[in-house]
Formats: sequence, C-alpha cells, structure tokens
Amino acid sequence: MTSPPARSAGQRKKDTLHRLESDVDAWVATAGPDGATPYLVPLSFVWDGATLLFATPADSPTGRNLVATGRARLGIGPTRDVVLVDGTVRAVTPEDLPEEDAEVFAGKTGFDPRRLATRYLYFRVLPQRIQAWREENELRGRELMRDGRWLSAD
Repeated sequence: MTSPPARSAGQRKKDTLHRLESDVDAWVATAGPDGATPYLVPLSFVWDGATLLFATPADSPTGRNLVATGRARLGIGPTRDVVLVDGTVRAVTPEDLPEEDAEVFAGKTGFDPRRLATRYLYFRVLPQRIQAWREENELRGRELMRDGRWLSAD
C-alpha cells in the first residue's frame, strides 16, 4: 500500500478542526488517582471551538476518575486518521451547564442526560496536547498543540 504524501502542519490542523467539529464520538481514557485500572469508553462529544463537552454517569469509573484526576486522553477518528487529545477536565453539573450548551449537546449527539434517572455529569476537556496523523510518514510532526497552544498559525 502506498501512503499519500504527508500533510503540512497547516493542513493537519485544518483536518483536525474539521474532525473535532464534525465527529460525534470519541474514545475517552481515564485512570484513577492511584494509577490503577485504566478505563476506556466511547462517549459522544461536542466541540465549541475551545473545549470538548461530554457526559457520563457521575458514579461510573470514568466519571469518578475524571472528577478525581481532572485529566483524560481522547482518541477521535479511525486508526489511519487519528486525533489524540490530552486535556484537563472540569466537571459541570447539569444544573450549572448553560441551557444553550445542553441543548447543543443533545441536538448534536442525540443524547440528553438531563432526561435520565441516572445522575450524569458533564465534563469539559480543555486540550493541552493534540496529535494527529494518518500513516507512518506523518508520525514526524504529529504534535499540533502543546501546552494548550496550537503550534501552527494556519
């Protein structure tokens, strides 16, 4: 299989932003504060241009880990066009989430945790590091964001 030419940093950023805006689901990885059992779950998300918003039961292992550590790693897209996001996380109760944000989340994902009997929390992920690549020829230069700042102005 012949790989297409590696994309420029600017094109990768553009493609990454498109994926964040158009994709609905991500794999969310967490671990407890003791570093024990890691958890990996698929969750729906919304990108607002600066943060990703998702929801999970407050008492689930993922919910507890997010509250305890304030950190997560997200995998978005297929393995041959992946975006990895390492970010800091802030829990938001349904009561504290602006109504407009909750409506946008429900509209895009088709899922409204406010309507469920199980207590959910929303979580805002502020990206600190973003990597994106398709094939081996894009491993070099895969880091697009570091310390919460885009490395390419494009």
